[in-house]
Order: sequence, then structure tokens, then C-alpha cells
Amino acid sequence: MRIRAAVVEQKGAAFTFEDLELDAPNANEVLVRNVAVGICQTDIHMQHQEYPVPMPIVLGHEGAGIVERTGSAVRGIVPGDKVVLSFPSCGHCNSCLAGSEAYCVHSFALCFGGQRLDGSNALHRHSVVGEEQTVHGHFFAQSSFATYSLALESNVVKVSDDVPLQLLGPLGCGFQTGAGAVFNSLRVDVSSSIAVFGAGAVGLAAVMAARVAGASRIIAVDISDERLQLAKELGATTTLNSKREPSAETIRSIAPLGLDYVLELTARPEMLKLAVDVLAPRGTAALVGGAPAGTEASIDMNQLLNGRTLRGIIQGDSVPRLFIPKLIDLYRSGRFPIDKLIRFYDFAQINEAIEDMRKGRTIKAVLKVSKP
Repeated sequence: MRIRAAVVEQKGAAFTFEDLELDAPNANEVLVRNVAVGICQTDIHMQHQEYPVPMPIVLGHEGAGIVERTGSAVRGIVPGDKVVLSFPSCGHCNSCLAGSEAYCVHSFALCFGGQRLDGSNALHRHSVVGEEQTVHGHFFAQSSFATYSLALESNVVKVSDDVPLQLLGPLGCGFQTGAGAVFNSLRVDVSSSIAVFGAGAVGLAAVMAARVAGASRIIAVDISDERLQLAKELGATTTLNSKREPSAETIRSIAPLGLDYVLELTARPEMLKLAVDVLAPRGTAALVGGAPAGTEASIDMNQLLNGRTLRGIIQGDSVPRLFIPKLIDLYRSGRFPIDKLIRFYDFAQINEAIEDMRKGRTIKAVLKVSKP
């Protein structure tokens, strides 16, 4: 079938729109008409090849849409279902069988390989002389910067009809990652203390989740006063602008015994060191932000004594089919107001939306692709 997609031809290039051919779904695949898709920092990283992906490629991995067709082996998803597209997993490796789908051993190939695991690709285009050319797809098993996506059954999450579908795409990655880090990974509990380094979409989702979890001290750290003000509205008890304030000393003055949890989202080596330095004994620091390949950070090894933990988190340790409906319930109850983070753009404005995100004018850009 013919689809319209935003394509990145080469490193750092702007997105250009093209008509491509999309194959029919395989047995375990679902064809989705995309209604809206969030733009994640990972999409921007890939556009600029901070993590190499094959090009030209159709990116996008926070899709939300309506099922048009399903493969012969798909169960529980039918045409007409409203769905959110999340991260894929194989469902068969040790991690998947243990309920840790975010750490699937095939995750890198499924997300960043630009093709199916068997090496095939469902996207095609033809040159002016009629020759078929490769355009890589299957990014996060969806490539949702397009009017239609082929997703795997494993990364399709059915959602209810009573919440606007256009809002829900970012639950598939960014918002799920921030909230999941608090609820699933760290299991932040009542009266605990947490700092969130970075008040972007993922960080603000973590702030909201920490408030729901009942944390008594929630410190948001960022370089934007505007974002810090929003963090306070969403539940932060203290905000720190790291451009102006000596963060380590200030955090220690607020929490003399150290913090129970720190989420590091900036991917800056000095901030990861700071995250460990301000922990309480038996506290946990977690890296969520992805740094460019090869980035190293120096940690005082003695700080890890007294039971301190440093770990990494992918996708908030979430099982999307279980966790995304819970986040929707929190939104419906007014306790997870994701609409305060979102700014909508028409699909044709993808480059403008990305520029606004890069310059900090927009926290979470969502592209309106088609009518709900």
C-alpha cells in the first residue's frame, strides 16, 4: 500500500516527505493507521547519528493510532482497536520470559536495525527510472513518522476509547520511561526523597510519578527556570537551577543525610557523579538518559560503599500492556496530567517541532498525522 512518510536521508539532514510502498503485515504484525506520534529525543539522536542507524530511514517510535489489519497469528488485537505503539521484544529470550521485556536480548536489533530480525524490510521506494531502492523501516518495530505503520503484536497496546488518542503516543516511550523508573525500577515509596536531574518530558513524568508515589521530598534540577516552574506545579517540592546554584552543596543542605533516590536524565558525566555523591547510605542512583556512544564518567568508588547502588534503566522496566493502561488511569484521575507537557504540530511541521524541542521551546512535541 502507498503511505506518506518523513524520511531522513543522511546524517543531520532534515526530514523530507515521500510516498513509499508498505508491504502487507506478516503473520505476527499489525497494520496501524497513525493518528498522532510523539517526537522523542532518541529520534533526534538517530537523525544526527549519535547512535548509528542505517539510512535512509523512517524514524518515529511513539505512535498512536487505529488498527487497520492484523496478521494471521495475531490474537487479542482486531481492526478498529485504538492502540499505542511501544517498544518491541522477542517474547522468547530469558529477559522476556522473566518479565523484563525492556532488556530483551534482541532489543537493539529490533529497535535500531532498520529491518526485521530476519533481515527483510517492508518499506520500498522507486527511483525515477523505476528501480527499487531501500528505505529502512521497522524503527522500534513501528517507524511511526508515517501515515501507516507495521508493528509487532508485542509492541501494540490496546487502549480505551474515553481518552483522546492524540495524547497517548508518548506513553509508549518517554512518559512510560520516566514514570516507570519511579514506580517499577526504583519503587519509590511514601516519605522517601528523590532528585530528578533534567526536567524534560521524561524527567517531568518522573516528578509526577514521585508525587503519586508519596515521596515527601522531590527535587527537580534543570537549567531552565520555566521548566522548573512547571516541575513545581507538577509536584516538585524544591527546584534548583544548576547554572546558578552549587548543586551538591545545596542538595546536601536540603537533605543532610543524602537522598534515597536520584534519577539522572541529562547524560552528562558530571551529573552522574553528582547523583552518586548526594546519595544516602543504601540509596540508589539510576541513569536513564542516553549519552553518545563511548561517553565515560568518573565515580568515586568509595561512594558505592555503605550500600549505595548505581544502575541503568531502560523504558522504566515496564511491561507496556500492563503499565500503559495504569498511566492512562492516572491521567483520567487527574494525577498524571501529561497534557501539560504536550504541544501539537501538524505532521508537515516535523522539522519545526524538532527545532523547537532542541531549543527548549517545547517539552514534548506530538505530530497530528490523521484524524482520530
